[in-house]
Amino acid sequence: MLRAFTLIACGLLIFVLSVAIIRGLPAIDLVFLTAESKNFGLEGGIFYQTLGTLILISGAAAVGLPIALGSALFQTEYLRRAPRLKKSFRVLMDALNSAPTIVFGLVGYLVFGAAFGVSWLTGAFILAVMILPTMQSSMVEAFEALPESYRETGQSLGLGRGAIIRSILLPQCFYGAATGLFLGLARAAGETAAILFTATTFSGVTIPESASDPATTLQTHIFTLAQEGLDPRAVENAWGAALVLLTLVFALLSAAIWVRSRLHWESAV
Repeated sequence: MLRAFTLIACGLLIFVLSVAIIRGLPAIDLVFLTAESKNFGLEGGIFYQTLGTLILISGAAAVGLPIALGSALFQTEYLRRAPRLKKSFRVLMDALNSAPTIVFGLVGYLVFGAAFGVSWLTGAFILAVMILPTMQSSMVEAFEALPESYRETGQSLGLGRGAIIRSILLPQCFYGAATGLFLGLARAAGETAAILFTATTFSGVTIPESASDPATTLQTHIFTLAQEGLDPRAVENAWGAALVLLTLVFALLSAAIWVRSRLHWESAV
């Protein structure tokens, strides 16, 4: 039965990837990847959409990483003697992780949109909040997995809590922070509902020139083209953009797996 469930899960993944490759690969060439979108996506390529996606997830990483790292250190190092408060903190992070994406978009529009309007910066803040639990959970696991002897050795040398964090915890648990970052970026790259009406536009935008400018992304591009199901050109370009987006997500996930295994091995050595 376990083998059957495993095969079903793997089969679903293979099916999705196969369909995306079969339907999207004919649309992909050098022009499609490097040209500007024209005629509302029916012609041209996805260069600025890909660039806009990278801008959004990079902004989310820049905002979310220090917050996730700080909250993980607070939970593991400053709440060590307060297990109930630590558990409550973890429950709140899990609740944040399970919130619907459309709710993030609505709340983000009311909070960040009021200050920055429909812009890539608004989208970066929203995505940073969304990926915060993913990054924070990975970092907490890395800090908690570190043997207690490391901390005791630092204390025996007269190091304070801040020095232990800087000199021992962060270098030894860097792989956990890097893994959480890549996992968070992979999730951010696939989000659509939260940024659809708060950070992106479908056409008429190339590179944002200021913090108040919107961006065009692969997610919005796919969503809009998919509504033109009667036009074969729109469907083909939508599948091509979907394949590029899937490739980006899997590249980030692969980087997370590689960084975790590589740096964990180096720490062990």
